[in-house]
Amino acid sequence: MPDNYDSTWPPAAFARDVQTAGERAFEQQTEFMRRMLAPSMDAGLGGLDAMSRTTATFKTRVQSGGRISIPDAEREALGIEEGDIVQTVVIPLETRGDGDE
Repeated sequence: MPDNYDSTWPPAAFARDVQTAGERAFEQQTEFMRRMLAPSMDAGLGGLDAMSRTTATFKTRVQSGGRISIPDAEREALGIEEGDIVQTVVIPLETRGDGDE
C-alpha cells in the first residue's frame, strides 16, 4: 500500500481512489467527444447541433452471431435503409461474469 494512504482509516484512501478514477473517466470522455466533434466543427457544421442531426445514441443487446439492431425510430430519423453502410462506435455498458445468462 502506498505511503500516502491514511492507514488509520482505509475508506478515506478508497474514496480518493474512486474520485481519481471518476476524474480520469471524465477526462477520457471529454477527449473522446472532442475528437468526435472535431470533424463536424472543422467542416463548419456547428459542432454538436449538426452532429445530433446525423447521429443517434441508443442501447441494444448483442444477438447471436454478434449482431446488433438499430431501433426503428433511429433508422427512420436518420434515413437509414436496408443495405446502407453505417459507422458504429461500440461502448460496452456492462459485462457478464462466467456462469451468468
